Amino acid sequence: MGFLKGVMTIKRKPKTLHQRSLWPQAARVFLLVVMAAGSCFAGTRVTMNEADGTTPGRPKLARDLRAGNRGALIDVIVQFRSTPRTAHFSRMASRGAVLRSKLPGIRAASFRLPASAIAALENDPDVLYVTPDRKVQLTSNNNEDFVAPVLADVAAQQYGADGTGVAVAVIDSGVSDHQDLKKTGTGARVVYSESFVAGDTSTNDAYGHGTHVAGIVAGNGAASATGSSGYSSKFAGMAPGANIVNLRVLDSTGSGTDSQVVSAIQRAIQLKNQYNIRVINLSLGRPVFESYTLDPLCQAVEQAWQAGIVVVVAAGNSGRDNTHGTHGYATIGAPGNDPSVITVGATRTMGSVSRNDDSIASYSSKGPTLIDHIAKPDIVAPGNRVVSLLAKGSTIDVKNPLLELVPSSVLCLVNCSAKYLRLSGTSMATPVVSGAVAMMLDNDPTLTPDTVKARLMKTAWKGFSTYSRSYDNYSNPYDNQYDVFTYGAGYLDVAAAMVSTDVANGVALSPTAVLNSANGTVSLVNTNSVIWGNSVIWGNSVIWGNSVIWGNSIGANSVIWGNSVVWGNTLDQGCSVIWGSSVIWGNSVGAFSDGLDGED
Repeated sequence: MGFLKGVMTIKRKPKTLHQRSLWPQAARVFLLVVMAAGSCFAGTRVTMNEADGTTPGRPKLARDLRAGNRGALIDVIVQFRSTPRTAHFSRMASRGAVLRSKLPGIRAASFRLPASAIAALENDPDVLYVTPDRKVQLTSNNNEDFVAPVLADVAAQQYGADGTGVAVAVIDSGVSDHQDLKKTGTGARVVYSESFVAGDTSTNDAYGHGTHVAGIVAGNGAASATGSSGYSSKFAGMAPGANIVNLRVLDSTGSGTDSQVVSAIQRAIQLKNQYNIRVINLSLGRPVFESYTLDPLCQAVEQAWQAGIVVVVAAGNSGRDNTHGTHGYATIGAPGNDPSVITVGATRTMGSVSRNDDSIASYSSKGPTLIDHIAKPDIVAPGNRVVSLLAKGSTIDVKNPLLELVPSSVLCLVNCSAKYLRLSGTSMATPVVSGAVAMMLDNDPTLTPDTVKARLMKTAWKGFSTYSRSYDNYSNPYDNQYDVFTYGAGYLDVAAAMVSTDVANGVALSPTAVLNSANGTVSLVNTNSVIWGNSVIWGNSVIWGNSVIWGNSIGANSVIWGNSVVWGNTLDQGCSVIWGSSVIWGNSVGAFSDGLDGED
């Protein structure tokens, strides 16, 4: 029996950290999401529409737009009910608005306008929704070998797939010239570059993040391949034959805006056929402010997905944040909160090639998503202390010189300056998955984005330990448990994904966690009534694998949620945040700062 036939819920009582969870045999058929009942649902009453995060009576304006209207001029993104035309722009101009960029893919445009004009937008029947042109930021901070744990080397050996012919659009802080991004003979594999940073046409990486990301996707290790280089290891990326389309949206401080990212996504769609852009990598994001159905970033990534481009997005680095008593749950950023895209969390590989000792990086953001309660992340991949390409002289490099990997002065014969550095974060895990997707599409160009996502999630490795503990640079301990909102469908396994022949006949939307307030249970249900199309492709009556959900086989001794309550011990506070809509994460939340060298 397939998951589409229904869901089953079980009421769960709070348990101490070291109790065992007992699951009935019926759980072999249905996916359960269990949570503490009763006191979990007491707390602040919501003041926003739970469906979309807007305020009752004023549904056209994002909440944070009204909160920030003190300045004389504000930058906004206006989504219209139809693609804006001359009449729309003329009407906006009559209100004192200056057009900054057209965003036709999401029927929108960005404007700078007087704050006093907001009221007129509320009363305009052609206006669907208005948001600030919010700042976006990187979701990385600071590798162990990431190729072997995800079996990318096995996949490359068996299928000869290295991403050749596939282009990955890296929407980031730019990509600087580097030996590892050139062809084996002559010529560059960065086939197109464009800047969307206001007032700056340079496409070089002034911040140092985009180059690192591009290297994880497609670096060929040329600068470290010979003994004379001074490096004892070859630092190659996932798909060393792939091309890179460099779309710069972040400045020298690692900051950008929604409209810049949306414009870059639209350019990737426009250039899709010319350069065979099949993947977009977004190792960036910002907090969630409204439903993904209204968020301009989410609308843009959905447009790319529908155009046949796989969009891979970082989950965020707020897994340690306990500001609202959630112990890092419900901290997924936008556009990683969109159910269409592949949202990636980060693991730490412990410096070994085996994945058996790997566990979640404590800074990796956890689901479910705010407002819509989408089960995220979708998958996890190595993201801790990842070695990749250095943009010499960039902001990250200048501020963190100790993260450079300097070649041995004894072995190096020519050009002995550092060419690589070490960074950590979900920003680094995301291009690992993007590179895997490029390998899959090199092997079979007919794959659709939904089939790619379905295969990756079904075949993800699910053998994690129930609990893990890690330490930051200051020896602070962080405990994590093995659950769907932390690990998603499991650990990326490229070789298994390439063996799979399953086909998604519909859309591969991530499921939604739904609260039954009457009995205090939460279940995963199909998002928009469809999960993976009309056919059940996840094996024997389960969603993500054969006879397993998130870990061991589902039996009396298996633990899906770990032994502690998902939301931690402060149930009232944590649950009211996650299931209510009155709390919006602030821009200041940051659990893992640039320059910290991963975790132990």
